[in-house]
Amino acid sequence: TEPLPISSSGHLVIFKNLFNLNSLNDLNFEIIVNFASFLAISFIYRKDIIKLIKGSINYLKTKNYKYENSFKYILLIILACIPAGILGLLFKDKIDLISTNIKYIGIALLITSLALFIVRKIDGKKHDNDITYKDSIIIGLFQGIALLPGISRSGSTLTGGLLRNIKKEDAVKFSFMLYLPISIASFILGIKDFTTSNNFNNLYISYILSFIFSFITTYFATKWFINIIKKKKLIYFSIYCFIVGLLILIFM
Repeated sequence: TEPLPISSSGHLVIFKNLFNLNSLNDLNFEIIVNFASFLAISFIYRKDIIKLIKGSINYLKTKNYKYENSFKYILLIILACIPAGILGLLFKDKIDLISTNIKYIGIALLITSLALFIVRKIDGKKHDNDITYKDSIIIGLFQGIALLPGISRSGSTLTGGLLRNIKKEDAVKFSFMLYLPISIASFILGIKDFTTSNNFNNLYISYILSFIFSFITTYFATKWFINIIKKKKLIYFSIYCFIVGLLILIFM
């Protein structure tokens, strides 16, 4: 569910509670699934990524104005990653503690529902080249809020972008671009534990299947979500988060 604004971390907690799997804590699985999602989203935006990289390199070499927007866009992505990084370091223990409380997940999903409902009809005027450093920092702060389980990362960053008057298609693109460096950083930080884990030899077939499944589902979910954004149907996700959040508070 990573590409969808319904909180993948929140759904993982719900899944563990429903099936009494609270002891499940396989970081290898999370690393593999996240890396597969990274590759799927990178593939969808491969032309944009290649253009940004080439443009940034050319700008650094030539200082030619026509490449400046590519270089600036990468700086905006980096800048937007900083708030979440700082907040994650400062509040990691508290976030981990909160993530075990299923009632909190219900409340967080209701908050996500409200945020999506508020911005459901907003479509700004800013395009990629119009995004400012201030916009980037604010979107980054929204991403920092999404460190809390149940608060959707894509939903939060999309909400931040729309509130900053960015067009829907460009806001969702910025949201997914923002996911890429965070995902690859998580993979790099976890790769050492992954390669030395005792579980790898025993569960490598499960890991391979999980990777394939995650790649395929992320690819099609992202494509579907982009299409939903174009049709201005965010209300669907708002309703879903509201129903799930309410059911959690009542029955779990």
